[in-house]
Amino acid sequence: MLTDDELAGICDLFGALTREELARARSELAFRRDEEAGPEGRIEAALSTYALVEHDGLVLAGPAAFPTLPEGASDLPHILEAPDREVDREAAGEAVLAALAAEEDTELAREVSYDLEAWAPVDASAVREGEQERL
Repeated sequence: MLTDDELAGICDLFGALTREELARARSELAFRRDEEAGPEGRIEAALSTYALVEHDGLVLAGPAAFPTLPEGASDLPHILEAPDREVDREAAGEAVLAALAAEEDTELAREVSYDLEAWAPVDASAVREGEQERL
């Protein structure tokens, strides 16, 4: 089963992927490695920890990830034929900031807020200070 960082690495390889493309990449890698792809909710689990984020219908490596290419991932561009994509990091950062402001797990929000500021040009200090209503 792929780790959050490996899922992020796959997304990073293309810039971003649709959920369907990422699911297909998981399946292809599992097949090539002769192993199970893992549970269906695996992508959602990585989204819930901000290792992956979803923005404008695309999934990309999130602020809490250390993207790592899993073994065999170098073949994915030829297999998936997905285009390289660029995502507006500032807009994605604002979307993540809004999600952190609404996050029920305030400790997770606080931890990710530091990573978010390194990941995108946003100020997440209000999340750390517990002042989400200011956002």
